[in-house]
Amino acid sequence: MKRRNTKKIAVGSTFIGGDAPITVQSMLNVPSTDIAGSVRQAVELEQAGCEIIRIAVPDTEAVRLIPAIKEQVSVPIVADIHFDYKIALEAAAAGVDKIRINPGNIGDDSRVKLVADECRRRNIPIRIGVNSGSLEKHILAKYGKPTPQALCDSALYHASLLEKFDFDNIVLSMKSSNVAFMREAYQLAAEQCSYPLHLGVTEAGTERMGIIKSSIGIGSLLLDGIGDTIRVSLTDAPVKEVYAARDILKALGLNREGIRFISCPTCGRTRINLIEIAHQAEERLKDCRKNITVAIMGCGVNGPGEAREADIGIAGGDGTGLIFKKGEIIKKVPEDQLLDELVKEIERM
Repeated sequence: MKRRNTKKIAVGSTFIGGDAPITVQSMLNVPSTDIAGSVRQAVELEQAGCEIIRIAVPDTEAVRLIPAIKEQVSVPIVADIHFDYKIALEAAAAGVDKIRINPGNIGDDSRVKLVADECRRRNIPIRIGVNSGSLEKHILAKYGKPTPQALCDSALYHASLLEKFDFDNIVLSMKSSNVAFMREAYQLAAEQCSYPLHLGVTEAGTERMGIIKSSIGIGSLLLDGIGDTIRVSLTDAPVKEVYAARDILKALGLNREGIRFISCPTCGRTRINLIEIAHQAEERLKDCRKNITVAIMGCGVNGPGEAREADIGIAGGDGTGLIFKKGEIIKKVPEDQLLDELVKEIERM
């Protein structure tokens, strides 16, 4: 698929937009006062494949998180700041890689200029993030209520405040909990600017519904070539956001790192506990970075043939199973050894 052409932004040693791969983000949910817990969670996110980590910085005390986390992880750190320009300046001085702040919320032009000048001096990009609840009074007066165009206008309004001071190292986001609403807002922004776009469905919900909504909203925009970095927002452990985001990219063929699973829904021919085996296979191989397709199939009738394009796979029998590569059967093993043998074969690949 052809991606929208955007400005390329450096976030530490990582890039957003242009020809850079689409990056996966998440955010710590440990209280900002818990530095040790925040560091542990940041390390866990990096190990899961998170490429940009955002942290809430609600006060100057929380700025201490930045050097503490950066000592332990190699991925860029984003400081999420509301209203207080002084915190943004301190976060920049502490070595943060990116700042999330809305210029229209931090005071007059003199304050905006201070933040823009300091971020330019340190080559720190700014993400502007708007949502339905943050719309300015003049924009609400124009449209009467939150609309996709109002969301787009708000993001571009905040960007214009930075542009006044010759700052365009900007990423935009226009999130909503309504999938169709957020989709249209991003489509409008893609037509009206060349800034990289950070995609997400905000307040998407708990794991099940949150992944469904995020897959539709984020995935449909990516299919249209819109989007440069993504965050799946879940009311759950942040590491689950990372795995969900990586799975969305893999499903779209936009991330070639890691296993792509295919598995059948089972039917009356199935004679092994394929559902349990499939879940166990995903769990055991979730951190495998090999660029392969693994098939988990229910029977020997359809398995090797239907999944012949898979690099490796298993197909069930009556208490036994087959292991095959590219549709060719390589061995037959008892059901209780099937998963272990599959993992061993993958490790040899």
